[in-house]
Amino acid sequence: MVAAGGGGIPVYIMENGDLEGFDAVVDKDLASGILAHEIGSFHFFVLTDVGAVALNYGKPDEKPLVAMTVGSARNFLDEGYFRPGSMGPKIETAIDYLERGGETVLIASIENIADALDGKSGTVITN
Repeated sequence: MVAAGGGGIPVYIMENGDLEGFDAVVDKDLASGILAHEIGSFHFFVLTDVGAVALNYGKPDEKPLVAMTVGSARNFLDEGYFRPGSMGPKIETAIDYLERGGETVLIASIENIADALDGKSGTVITN
């Protein structure tokens, strides 16, 4: 199932019961992770435009990560390896999902999803 993509208009209910729109961003990664948890999914796939999570992304010493634990993901996030608005929200969502009881998160490119499911690409995050 694919669900909880970006978009939509955030609103709040005014005292008179009317809906009023306001400027906000609904993070599609976080929304997807919450949805995966709420439907009882054991596995959560984050499809993106890169083949795998990498340290030093886009630099000469870039290092793709095949697998990591929640602890190492949190450490790398805290050390600034994953930028906000890029891989950062995906890692934050993976941590949140796993801490809520999920078993695995797979972050991979949509083009290589078959290889990622076979363990040939992408990054797997577990507890």
